[in-house]
Amino acid sequence: MTGAIVYTVTIPGLLRGKGRPRFGNGRTFTDARTVQAEACIQQHAIAQIGSPCLEGPLSVTLTITIQPPRSWSRKKAADAVAGRILPTGRPDIDNQMKTAADALNGIVWKDDAQIVDARLSRRFGPVSQIVIQVWPL
Repeated sequence: MTGAIVYTVTIPGLLRGKGRPRFGNGRTFTDARTVQAEACIQQHAIAQIGSPCLEGPLSVTLTITIQPPRSWSRKKAADAVAGRILPTGRPDIDNQMKTAADALNGIVWKDDAQIVDARLSRRFGPVSQIVIQVWPL
């Protein structure tokens, strides 16, 4: 990855996990909240890096930062931001990656099947955001 072009997209807020497929009227479809989340990711990607639509194998890093709940004490929130408490709740991190990967099909890459290396991490931080970095291999 050294010396390769790195594409970085930062999306404010929380990343929704990929919803299960829905069935109705003899067809399969994606739920509206997942479609909305993917559209938000697409808008930020296009605004920040355009539409490089990369080909070939890719390496992706997805870093999810979650602001501690306001209901937590200052001490507990400080412990969370310092990394002494880790976010282990839902949605599952692999479902969050699926939302981001599907949203960027046809924009950052032709198809998410091109991702051959992926690093996922989820931590507490001062603000909720998602950072996606992509390296052509």
